[in-house]
This record gives sequence, C-alpha cells and structure tokens, in this order.
Amino acid sequence: MKLLVAITGASGMIYARRLLSFLSQTSHVVHIIVSQRAKEVLALEGEELPIPKRFPVHSERSLRIPFASGSARFDGMVIVPCSMATFARIAHGISDNSITRAADVCLKERRRLILVPREMPWNAIHARNAVTLLEAGAIVIPACPSFYSRPTTLEELADTVVARVLDQLGIPNELSPRWMDTEEG
Repeated sequence: MKLLVAITGASGMIYARRLLSFLSQTSHVVHIIVSQRAKEVLALEGEELPIPKRFPVHSERSLRIPFASGSARFDGMVIVPCSMATFARIAHGISDNSITRAADVCLKERRRLILVPREMPWNAIHARNAVTLLEAGAIVIPACPSFYSRPTTLEELADTVVARVLDQLGIPNELSPRWMDTEEG
C-alpha cells in the first residue's frame, strides 16, 4: 500500500508518532509531509517525531510531490493530527499547499482520505466542515480515545485512536484490544 501521512499544527502529535512507529514496522510505502506549524506544536508538546529513513519527507510548500496529481498511484492519505485550518481548507477546496492539494486529489479520485482532528469543542463552522468532508468522501476520525481497554500509558491511550485509523486503511493491527475480544460468550 502507498500512503501519504501529513502532520499539521494541531495538538496531539503523539498520534502521528504512534502511527509512524507502527507503519515503520510494515512493508507499506509511506511518504511524509510535516507542516511548519506542526514543527512548532511538536516543540511545544516536547514530542520527537522519528521518521524512518525509508519514508521520503516532502515540503508543504512544493507541489512537485508524487501525490499532487491524480495520475500518481497511491492508496490513501492520513492527516494526523489535522488542524481545523487544514480541515476547513480541504472542505472548501482550497489547495494552497502540498497537504491540501494531496487531500483534494484523494477526494476527486475517490481514494481514502482520513482526517484526525483533535480540536474541541467544535463550533458550528467545524461541524459544517465535517459534514462537507464526509459528503465528499473523507473519513473523519476525531482523536477521541477509548477507555474500555483500560489503557495504562499515554501510548496505549493514543493507540486506541491509531488502531481505528489503521482499520479504516484496511491495515491489520493489534494495537489496542477490541471490544468484547476478551469477554466470554
């Protein structure tokens, strides 16, 4: 599977780190874009984002990337975390950088586009943008971790969201216990 993972300037860099960590252990082809604002948030959150050397990193300012055209063959894109500014630009077809252009290509080519917003609470504009994106074919997975598996670390908690992203990509994983997997009956 060929994937693009974009990381934008929203809180929740742990989700990006955990997704890249999982994907680094697979044979999937993964390209990365890290926005300038994401770099700022990484510093604020004290996160490091180790990117495997085999994952090409592209500039958010260049459209000379493999994913800027529908003729390029790739399977999907994940934006994690997805800032509400990026969310809005995609919802309204504003392709002003490589992230929003690649997202636009996913939508027009009917490829998987997964957006993981971390913002809360939402206002009516956020909600309308979410509806617009869903109607256009995007998959919206708000970064709302689950607790029924009783996670004991931040990584385990983040993995409850990352597992859902991987599920939507069709990538098998056992990052987080499944509902009722350990129950009898």
